Amino acid sequence: MSRATNLALPEEEVRRLCLAQGVSISAIEPLQSGGTRLVCTSSAGAEEMRLRLRGHLIEGDVVRYRFYRPSANEN
Repeated sequence: MSRATNLALPEEEVRRLCLAQGVSISAIEPLQSGGTRLVCTSSAGAEEMRLRLRGHLIEGDVVRYRFYRPSANEN
């Protein structure tokens, strides 16, 4: 199972929801097409977030930034 999920939610909300569920984030980035790409550190965490956020899942292809790098103050 993939650890990556594309969500139709803002990044800060995704971070907050992961923290509330105790799911650790491996990578997170805004999507150029709108929403957030979340990569959890475990497939179990990814599945937990998919179940909890099933109404916000983006199905199909998304447009990502080509060379996205988080700013130095992001964790």
